[in-house]
Amino acid sequence: MNDKRLDERKKLVENLKRKGYVRSKSVEIALLKVPRHKFIPPNIRGQAYVDSPQPIGNGQTISAPHMVAMMVEELNLEKGMKVLEVGGGRGYHAAVIAEVVGKEGEVYTIERIDNLSEYADKMLSKLGYNNVHVIKADGSKGYSEEAPFDRISVACGAREVPPPLLEQLKPGGILLIPIGKYFYQELTKITKSKDGEIKKERLGGVLFVPLQGEYS
Repeated sequence: MNDKRLDERKKLVENLKRKGYVRSKSVEIALLKVPRHKFIPPNIRGQAYVDSPQPIGNGQTISAPHMVAMMVEELNLEKGMKVLEVGGGRGYHAAVIAEVVGKEGEVYTIERIDNLSEYADKMLSKLGYNNVHVIKADGSKGYSEEAPFDRISVACGAREVPPPLLEQLKPGGILLIPIGKYFYQELTKITKSKDGEIKKERLGGVLFVPLQGEYS
């Protein structure tokens, strides 16, 4: 492993801990282990461990590390969980989730853009994330073939929660999704009780590219 890259990653994670974005040991270990620079285009890999979003082509971005940390913490992931991610990009966020749920867990990440989903599939496989499944599809429809899911994480902004995602969330599950207008949303945490009751909690303003698809 490149010592410089590892040192940069350690400094980033320490900074995220100081700011309160990283709260659990499992998320700390995941962020330290996943090589973010492998999921960023070669011409901007020098910015891989700067805490900011970076362009990955096709008008899409890889989320800032603090946002990834915050979302993964809010999902309250446990070993062995089945997780759906919508808006997978180049696969970084899915890799972090996979580290937390462990090899006994499963991650299904949906990306609608060909070259992004292809890159994610190849890189995740190369890095040994055999429990991450990259699906090229309309993420607003979720992924009924593997539903229900313990957790659902959406990395695109929507005006409202797509009904299929709520339907595919297990009772007792958590769904995270940015809700709002074009390029400005409130990160919203949705919990479904054991009897199917829905509770929503706003976690603060965020900026995500818009969700595309039938239920966008």
